[in-house]
This record gives sequence, structure tokens and C-alpha cells, in this order.
Amino acid sequence: MDQPMSVFQAEPRSPHGKRPPGCQRIALIFQGGGALGAYQAGVYEALHEADIEPDWVTGVSIGAINASIIAGNSRDKRLEKLRTFWERITDRHFPTLPLDGDVFRRARNSFSSLMTILQGQPGFFTPNKLNPYLSATGAATATSYYDTAPLKTTLEELVDFSLINDKAVRFAVGAVSVTSGNFIYFDNADGPIRPEHIMASGALPPSLPMVRIGTDYFWDGGLVSNTPLQFLLEKDDGKNTLVFQVDLFNAQGPLPRDMESVLSRQKDITYSSRTRYNTDMFKHLQGWKSRVRQLLDKVPEDRLSDDERKLKAELADLPAINILHLIYQQKAYEGQAKDYEFSATSMREHWASGYEDTKRTLAHKNWLEMQVGRTGIVVHDVHRVQSA
Repeated sequence: MDQPMSVFQAEPRSPHGKRPPGCQRIALIFQGGGALGAYQAGVYEALHEADIEPDWVTGVSIGAINASIIAGNSRDKRLEKLRTFWERITDRHFPTLPLDGDVFRRARNSFSSLMTILQGQPGFFTPNKLNPYLSATGAATATSYYDTAPLKTTLEELVDFSLINDKAVRFAVGAVSVTSGNFIYFDNADGPIRPEHIMASGALPPSLPMVRIGTDYFWDGGLVSNTPLQFLLEKDDGKNTLVFQVDLFNAQGPLPRDMESVLSRQKDITYSSRTRYNTDMFKHLQGWKSRVRQLLDKVPEDRLSDDERKLKAELADLPAINILHLIYQQKAYEGQAKDYEFSATSMREHWASGYEDTKRTLAHKNWLEMQVGRTGIVVHDVHRVQSA
């Protein structure tokens, strides 16, 4: 084990791997982002090498797929299954241009994304035989351009849903009801998880078809919220938690200088995670809880009701939340099609970026230490090299 991981040595080994002293839960939070999701696989590889395994995995869209592969396999098979998935859906060969430089790589990526539009992706989605605009109203092909039947087959092969439903790892994916617009999490704590729940979380319209679950139909959860961080924070179960939040769109970026960069920047802003908003709201709530606790301390015990004594006890042990925020950094030659550019070359680059970013993050030993006794949220981002 590398020296930077020594912070984990003091804590006994748990069934889920190593964790820092005082840490009661390790959570992986995966944002949606299509082809960029290979970055999350690289993050997991680095964590797996460090023997850091989650006991809570939550995702949206492609993050839901990655999360299902992790939660739906034993530790010794997770990385293998992730590799199988990403190699399968990027198994299309393109001619290699003999020239080097951003302009040529951009051209190759554009051709790759065009092939995705025309042919779909193996093991993921295929074009409908009939264009939706030529389909009769109410027909199966009338509301999307592609069919995701191949994804269901892939999930059934690579994910052991009985393992997810055994609840050894807490698992949830986000989707939105097409008819009500309500955002919902399919949580294995509440009921069985099936392939349809994963597919619903990634059913981005108008490209991919809505997914029926029960009597309702669902689309990609990223339409409402592209990261499940708030879902974790709202649980309010008092557990000190180390969170690896893995985002695929960066809220910060340069001023656009052409239409391609306008479209790319618009996508980043639309699907970025709003981490700062979520953490600020949680800090605000924790502050009020601390004030209530201080007020209750000033009231004599015999003047408190049973409910107030219970609340006082609960507020005396507020959790510490430590977030390691990993954000994919877009390459100069990547444009607005980055989330549907599924070439194997780009996949390997995204994977390597996630792996290296995580290794650099884990090297900051002080970031891994839980701030037990200091309730609230601490956020670290290796690309900003400072605590927020």
C-alpha cells in the first residue's frame, strides 16, 4: 500500500474495505454524463486499488449504470465488469489519422459522434427502424430515436440484481416521472431493483425511450437533478460519512468564443451538480440545529418534554460529512458532443483521467481524515487544491 493511504491503517478492516477512523460510511455519488462516465470507472479503479469500497452507491443516468455494476457485483468482480461494459459499448473501430494536433483529434471525435447518431452503440442502444416523425402517434417508435433493448441485455449479463436486492450495499438511482414531472429515487432500501430502474434513470429524451415501471413512465433523472448528493444529505441518519462525489460536467468554465463552445458550455451549466448550493444549504441547516441544541441546553431538564429531550439527544451528535469532489476536466479538443462521443480512444482517456485524479486526491492524507466533533460539511477538490 502506498504511504499516502496510511491514514486508513488505524481503523480495523470492515466488510467493505478500509476507512478512516471515525468514518461510519463511504459513499460513491455518480453524476450523469453519457460517454464521460468512463471517468467514474477510473475513479473506482483507484479506490479499488486502495481497498476503499463503498457501502452506499448512488447515481443518475450513466452514473446509475456504473453504480449498478459496482453494487451488483462482489468486490473481486466489480472492476472486471466495469471494463467489460465500457469496452463493449465502445467497440467500434475508427481509422487513425496520421496527423497530430487538436484540430485532427476534434475531427476524429466528430466522426465518432456522428457514427453514434447514425448507428447507436453496441450493447447500449440502436436506432429505431422508423424515425419518430414518421411513426404513428402512440407507436413504440414515436417518442424516441433509439431502442435501449441492448442495454437491458447488457445489464442482465453484468449486474447481479439479487446482490443489489440483498442490500449489502445501499443503492439508489434517480429518475423523473414523465407525466407528473416528479423526481424519484429507486432505492433498494424501499423495494427490489430491476434493470428497468437503471434504464429509467438513463432514459434521456428525445434520444432514448421512456421506461415503464408499474403504471408510470420515467425519463433520465438528469432532467431535474443530475447528482444524488442531496439524496444522501437529506437522510439525516447521523452517520459520519466520507463521500466521493464524481461529476462529469464542470460548473466552472471559460467564456465561449464560438457556437461549438456555446453549446458545450450550455451543457456544462445545465448538467453540473450544484454542489456548492447543496453543501451551503446543509451547512445552514446544521447551523440552525446547533442553535436549537444550545437553546435546549439552557432549559432545565424538568421543563423539557419527552420529545424535546429526544431532540436534544439527537442534536448532540450531529454527523461530519467529508466530501472529496472529483470533476472531469474537459480536453481542449472536446466539444458539445463529448457526452455521446463513444470512441474507445476517448473512453480510455476518460478512464485514465478518473484514475489519476483519484490517485492525486488520495495522496492528500489530511483530506481523508474525518472531522469528527466538527459537524457540517468539508469539501475538497484536487483541481482547486483548497478546502471549501
